[in-house]
Amino acid sequence: MHPVVISGVGLWHPEDVITNEELVTAYNVYVERYNETHDDELPASSAEFIEKASGIRQRYTYRKAGVLDPERMRPQLEVRGDDELSHQAEFALNAARPALAAAGKTAEDIDMVIVSCAYTQRSYPAIAIEVQAALGIEGSAFDMLVACSAATFALQRAHDAIAAGSARAVLVINPELTSPQVNYCDRDGHFIFGDVATAMVLERGQDAGADHVYDVLGLRAKTVYSNNIRSNFGYLSYADDSDPYAADKLFHQNGRKVFKEVCPMAADHLQQQVGELGLSTEDIRRWWLHQANINMNQLIIRRLLGSEPGQDIAPIVLDEFANTASAGSIIAFARHHEDLEAGDHGVICSFGAGYSIGSLVLRKR
Repeated sequence: MHPVVISGVGLWHPEDVITNEELVTAYNVYVERYNETHDDELPASSAEFIEKASGIRQRYTYRKAGVLDPERMRPQLEVRGDDELSHQAEFALNAARPALAAAGKTAEDIDMVIVSCAYTQRSYPAIAIEVQAALGIEGSAFDMLVACSAATFALQRAHDAIAAGSARAVLVINPELTSPQVNYCDRDGHFIFGDVATAMVLERGQDAGADHVYDVLGLRAKTVYSNNIRSNFGYLSYADDSDPYAADKLFHQNGRKVFKEVCPMAADHLQQQVGELGLSTEDIRRWWLHQANINMNQLIIRRLLGSEPGQDIAPIVLDEFANTASAGSIIAFARHHEDLEAGDHGVICSFGAGYSIGSLVLRKR
């Protein structure tokens, strides 16, 4: 078994930003027009409601204009031909290249590419294979869909391949193009997600020569079936004659149940994992947690540490990025890892639909 390390991380986001105020202005105009012609009146919203409910202040988005058009309420993407680079592959490459550079690796060093995210824009060919070809990487590539735990589950698959000797180094990419799956007409969901891409390089410990290298000490994954977070979009709509873009085909959730059920699951999961490695929660220098909701993160950390330690121990990035599905914990790592010292421990953890929880315990070299 080969020891495995994380040796490079990449982060990219689109240029367009939508603030809470901009989002609410467009939404409230839509609501006013809807309520003039419908009996089932929709509630208005406010920027203050969004920040209090989630901690989100803005989000990056791939295409801004369509989202803020009360007549459209969804992004406007140009159609690309089969012979052109896909939108999501473009996302992926923008994060993959800086991750490779940070690890000091080239295409020749990578044996496997995993694209893992909440949504892929098509069923096949895999986005990962498109990215593999664009980078000139030999070997294999595949897509994974594990909702908000997609990044940590993919990191575990990469770890296992390297540890078993079937790959020297693996490139894991999370191109979270979430905005096309957001229901911008839903007060409780229109503000949640943002677009971003992250990437990580994992490799054999003996091959690593980057400036910031993290030994992977432990991995844990768990799934428990739940309908409380769901998206029913799929090709069966063609056969069952349902509206392929109806509200149930987009992201929807029972937020209260998710909060009540997932927070204790995540805290117990992490407590057990850290303990199995002979560590206590106080031994963890930094917690890079999933960025879904600031209230969830604060509750989980309080359960783990008995206090609310703040940004240095458990950094929050969702105020800037919003919920970016699986990429959130990787954004937190990308923004807040270089200051750790040799021997410091950290935990990357994500949780979400499924339910699914994935985590890795790291130690900086």
